[in-house]
Amino acid sequence: MQNDDMSVKASALTVFICFLFGANPVAIKFCLTGLGAFTAAGIRFAIAALVIFAWARYKKIPLKISQKQLGQMLILAAIFVVQLSCFYQGMGKTTASHGALIANVLPFMVLIMAHFFIPGDTISLKKGVGITLGFLGVLFLFFDEQDLTGELKTGDLIVLAAVFFWSSSAVFVKRIISHYNVVQITIYPMIFSIPFFFLGGFLWDDQMIKMIDPAVINAMLYQSFVTASFGFIAWNTLLQKFGATALHSFIFIMPLAGVLFGVLLLGEVFTLHLAISIGFIVAGVIIVNLRRRKRPVSVH
Repeated sequence: MQNDDMSVKASALTVFICFLFGANPVAIKFCLTGLGAFTAAGIRFAIAALVIFAWARYKKIPLKISQKQLGQMLILAAIFVVQLSCFYQGMGKTTASHGALIANVLPFMVLIMAHFFIPGDTISLKKGVGITLGFLGVLFLFFDEQDLTGELKTGDLIVLAAVFFWSSSAVFVKRIISHYNVVQITIYPMIFSIPFFFLGGFLWDDQMIKMIDPAVINAMLYQSFVTASFGFIAWNTLLQKFGATALHSFIFIMPLAGVLFGVLLLGEVFTLHLAISIGFIVAGVIIVNLRRRKRPVSVH
């Protein structure tokens, strides 16, 4: 189903969800003021897994998996742990604006990996142009004048590493998704990763819990309920009804929302490099997801 077939209500909901996902790096920044990176990830996904499990039971969605699927879920969980550990560690060092923009390089990395690992999923000229623009956008971030200590660049590189693992996970999921429902492939990596996040918090967080205030609690609830639970359910419901083509035409909103909320809620500086980066990444996302209209067949 194409974007044209989406109702105004469905389109408005998709835009709203994209704004919610775009604001997630800002919520992480608030959360890390009171919690260690590994601890924050553990709490977030423990809550999200419980919510998704309750929703699955309510909707009577089957969760049982085979022994072979268990092995695949363990692989996915291992990637998930590394991916989220890098993302939270990186967000602790960089800005929410940078984190949001780098996270949105994900579609480009997935396209590159899919070209090599998924038969028939090749990079066309259009996709190549989009990928080039996206990575040029990230390149501009590394020349951002906000960075005076070098820590921001380190954070950017760690977030970029997280996106690499995230794209690896996405390609792996793409290869096996036909054997699962969307709840199974989402909840099991969360469940298996939770003990490792808390172990990482115990071993490597300077303090697992530094302080708890309303900002930290609200940020955690936002990540757990709004993005990891409601966002997942709403996005996949729309995905099943309208298809990836229609939804992906809206994802350029996510980097815009991330930068907007970073500036408004965290007081981050909006620099020229940031503006150029937004332009390249958004243009790349739009080009990659641009669909040529089919000409109507004339009947004589």
